Amino acid sequence: MNILISTCSQGLIYAILALGVYITFRVLNFADMTAEGSLTLGGSTCAILISNGVDPISSVLISSMVGAIAGLATALLHTTLKMQEILAGILTMISLYSINLRIMGKANVSLIGKNTIFKMVGNTQISSFLVGLVICSLLLLGLTWFFKTQIGLAIRATGDNEQMMRAQGANTNLKKILALMISNSICAISGALISQSQGYSDVNMGTGTIVIALASIVIGEALLQKDSFIVKLISVVFGSICYRFIIFLVLTLGMNPSDLKLFTAILAAVLLSLPNIKKVIKRGVKNVGN
Repeated sequence: MNILISTCSQGLIYAILALGVYITFRVLNFADMTAEGSLTLGGSTCAILISNGVDPISSVLISSMVGAIAGLATALLHTTLKMQEILAGILTMISLYSINLRIMGKANVSLIGKNTIFKMVGNTQISSFLVGLVICSLLLLGLTWFFKTQIGLAIRATGDNEQMMRAQGANTNLKKILALMISNSICAISGALISQSQGYSDVNMGTGTIVIALASIVIGEALLQKDSFIVKLISVVFGSICYRFIIFLVLTLGMNPSDLKLFTAILAAVLLSLPNIKKVIKRGVKNVGN
């Protein structure tokens, strides 16, 4: 039971990251690599604030604001300087490595003995699960409400067909800026919670997390295929929890922990390729039948 609750708790915390990536990857159709840097930014900012006596909840909120600034930087590189999406994200991500070192003053900051959100509610596996569940639920409700507003619908329309939005006189650059700020703000919240959960913040904690988020998104989409926006968001959370159980299973079967990132990359590649693989199989069946 403890293993079950612990796995779900980790899945919920990383689901917050996956929700942030989902906004750019699926909603905006923007290949943003900033998430790896903004997650670490959130973790490092939160860790240094808590170490200096700031309460954990305020630290998470401040971390989210700092994450939004990281998203703004990527957005401005893309919209103002006309850089390609992926290049703008990579440049911001690389810059954030040095910024995170500046914030912490060293490679990692320990939170052992410091007050955290998880300690505030009991510091047990159940309390960790409840914290993750509450924050995920609030984000699901908030994002569902926001993306049904006029601005939210405009962001979704920009991701679906940017040229059509421009033809109607909409400022698509503004929509991209707002979406990237929201996305990286959520990623920073995940980083802040991860640092509190594991008891430290490390400058390399974000490495490879974009692949974890993508794997969670694709797993969720494969399991819950619905048109409703709220169900799509729930599928991301569900996919993150399923991914954690997959990791637990492969580790139990004897996989070397150092191979996890390779396994995650292969899993994400296979899942992302499934639609094309299905099309090829269908064509092959039709050709054989003809």
